[in-house]
Amino acid sequence: QVQLVESGGGLVQAGGSLRLSCAASGIFFPINAMGWFRQVPGKQRELVASITKDGSTNYAGSVRGRFTISRDNGKKTVDLQMNNLKPEDTAAYYCAADSGGLGRSWGRWGQGTQVTVSS
Repeated sequence: QVQLVESGGGLVQAGGSLRLSCAASGIFFPINAMGWFRQVPGKQRELVASITKDGSTNYAGSVRGRFTISRDNGKKTVDLQMNNLKPEDTAAYYCAADSGGLGRSWGRWGQGTQVTVSS
């Protein structure tokens, strides 16, 4: 059974930091691209950051320079370090996996973790 379980969300003041983590099971982790998405009510889910099976990273323009995605194939985890958080970063954050390895087709999703940034 495939599971992606996010952790690390919470409430933080603007300018603060949070680190999200996603633990994967039931997939052959090293071949998967992994990504973090976010969604606010009434809006489409958007890609925040992704990392391919080879370690190449991609970031949304709104978070570039503030967020860092990383993966640990041995632990089967993907983390999102979020610094200098802004109120507009408030959203539910979701972990996703792409078995194609390139971050083009996200077939597996976690349940999400809430991040709230107060001004």
